[in-house]
Amino acid sequence: MTEHTKVDFGAERVDRDTASTPGPTVLDKAVPRSERMAANKIECNACPVLCQISAGRTGACDRYANADGRLVRVDPVVFLARANDAGADSATAAIEFAATPGADQSTAEPALFVTGVGASSTYPDYKPAPFIVASKLDDVDMITVVTEGIFSYCSFKVKIDTDRFLGPEQANVRCDGEIVGHVSTAEYGSQMLSLGGVHHLTGGSKKEGRVTCDTMLALGNKEAVELSIDGGASLAIRAGAAPIVDGVEEQRMRVGCGSATIGIFAKQWFGHVDEVVVVDDHITGVLTEHQAGRCLGMTRSGIKIRGRKSTPGRYFQVANPGTGWGGTDIQDPLAIVEGFDPSVAKPGMRVLMVSTTGEHAQWYELDAQLAPRVAPMPDAVRRTVERIGENCEPSLATVLFLGGAGGSLRAGATENPVLLTRAIKRKLVNVTCGGAPAYVWPGGGITVMVDVMRMPDRSFGTVPTPAIVAPIEFTMTYDTYRDLGGHLDAVRSLQSVLASGPTHTEGAPRGRRTLARDPDNPWPPAMRG
Repeated sequence: MTEHTKVDFGAERVDRDTASTPGPTVLDKAVPRSERMAANKIECNACPVLCQISAGRTGACDRYANADGRLVRVDPVVFLARANDAGADSATAAIEFAATPGADQSTAEPALFVTGVGASSTYPDYKPAPFIVASKLDDVDMITVVTEGIFSYCSFKVKIDTDRFLGPEQANVRCDGEIVGHVSTAEYGSQMLSLGGVHHLTGGSKKEGRVTCDTMLALGNKEAVELSIDGGASLAIRAGAAPIVDGVEEQRMRVGCGSATIGIFAKQWFGHVDEVVVVDDHITGVLTEHQAGRCLGMTRSGIKIRGRKSTPGRYFQVANPGTGWGGTDIQDPLAIVEGFDPSVAKPGMRVLMVSTTGEHAQWYELDAQLAPRVAPMPDAVRRTVERIGENCEPSLATVLFLGGAGGSLRAGATENPVLLTRAIKRKLVNVTCGGAPAYVWPGGGITVMVDVMRMPDRSFGTVPTPAIVAPIEFTMTYDTYRDLGGHLDAVRSLQSVLASGPTHTEGAPRGRRTLARDPDNPWPPAMRG
């Protein structure tokens, strides 16, 4: 299926007042047809857009297609193999579901886990989830409810490891000129962004919604996106890769703030320096005034630092935020030094000025007028600067998907959705996304958060409402599923799933793809409460 049409005959052009007449049989189901729909089209009911799709083409989401009058899911369902030697591979070629029951039963339960990637959804309908799979684990009967959720209420939280100034808190983040999120708080060496969300997806212009959705899709699928921040930097970010700030690839996450750096390395500097200033946008540290210097019995150097003094040896607001030394806007570290107290300082005093990553460092010695002069850095001191760098973790951009699983998604598991929510909060149900462990936020609802790097590639899709499509799986014991009013008549064995595909015939996937489980992820059925 390479030919693509957006909405051949979109939902907004369907005449709702015209009585529907029976349409063609699509995978054993009679699909209602508007009188305006051409005979060679079928209607996809996988989302509220209700695309009418011509033969050989896909709908607006690129997820469903008309294959000779049959509605099919274009992407294969992703299975995870429990062990790396279980025959899994990362090839993109799909394995067709068997045409007859009983096929592929050589795969022992529970060696495979059915993920929601490519599974199809039942939104906004009331049908059971596409896969409700029974298996055994340690002689315990298990159930996994598998679906793709259509998320309007969702966002991506991006953690960018950098000391550089990215932009003021609450500043707009843009992609292709459209606002797609905002700058959030800084978290000890990292800047947080909140991207996406229902208001950008549906509350603004059509272009804002489309660009936001495309940005979110790329982030979730581990692709690079280019962003700009109002009053701040330009960024290129990709999950699991070093961020690029104003065209420069970040290398190091700082070892700590200026005060923390003093505390870590004070003993290693002792005897080699008379003063150390660690330049930092947050807290600039001064060794001889700091508690660490006092514990070592160091004599104050008489240095005078610009900024607001906090506690001894710790200074706030020594400079503005920027891309220079320690995340400030300075290029010359002496810009934060007002001078030296002549009643304390002495000619020949040795001063190290260094940043919190060790990327910037300069050695000075005071002349007869107590002016700092650049001098060759002693080897022993240079080694401490190198150790600062050694203790800095590599800079990364981390992307977390955050979504509220509500609406009729829960109806795919049970006719009484609140029981599913309560069971999750009681830790009777394990929630995963593409087989990756998900954190469920406290409080009401099912608000999940997951690291996209732990999910299979291409886990996310979109629908043109616009919204994000993401996999989600609920695993529990059979008894728990029975007690929360689950769709027991839709439960099937793993062998049955392998033989014949999803529970519902409409939107059937073209095949399946088996991947090795991420070794850092626990086996989802084993994570039961």
